[in-house]
Amino acid sequence: MTGAEHGLLAGVDTGLFTVSLQGTGRVTGVQFRPGGFRPFWGRPVAELTGRHLPLPAGPPPAGAAPTGPFAAGPVCPGTDEQRCRRLDDLLTAWEPVPDPLTVEATDLVEEIRTDRTVLRVDDFARRHGVSTRRLQRLFLDHVGVGPKWVIRRYRLQEAIEQAAAGPLDWSRVAADLGYADQAHLVREFTAVAGVSPAAYARSLATPGGG
Repeated sequence: MTGAEHGLLAGVDTGLFTVSLQGTGRVTGVQFRPGGFRPFWGRPVAELTGRHLPLPAGPPPAGAAPTGPFAAGPVCPGTDEQRCRRLDDLLTAWEPVPDPLTVEATDLVEEIRTDRTVLRVDDFARRHGVSTRRLQRLFLDHVGVGPKWVIRRYRLQEAIEQAAAGPLDWSRVAADLGYADQAHLVREFTAVAGVSPAAYARSLATPGGG
């Protein structure tokens, strides 16, 4: 990419988004597991949801959520390996504090991802012997979005995978994934994929599509 090198800190994007890269250069990124950034950030990560901020050069400011621009983080010249090492050094300097709640949040998200029977927040809370309210607070604090959003996103990803496998009865898929009706599934699928389930399936059936 042309222009000055810079770093970006991105929270969870809850809608459809695109990133355009132009020119020549390199992009180096670090993706945290859901919940994994909380010890580095030191505050509820929900304040980052839907936001893109310049990467802080030092540890994030303590206290209230950021309202103004950060100082841009240091540039990372050199090879890909050197750039990765520089990012590791930068994040390590933030001195993350281990938190058992981070482990809990990460494990819960992983369970939602792998267990396709998880469809409702209240059922999931009862399974783990916690209140729905506590589950909401935990996810907003450590993941940045609520458990309902996480469940819906993973189940929608399964719908997209099923669409790629072949023709589907979308009313049955909607019921299997816990949606009230097919129209609800279509709306959420379209919001995530950018096209309706039928259009997505047609694109995969077309040579060169997908």
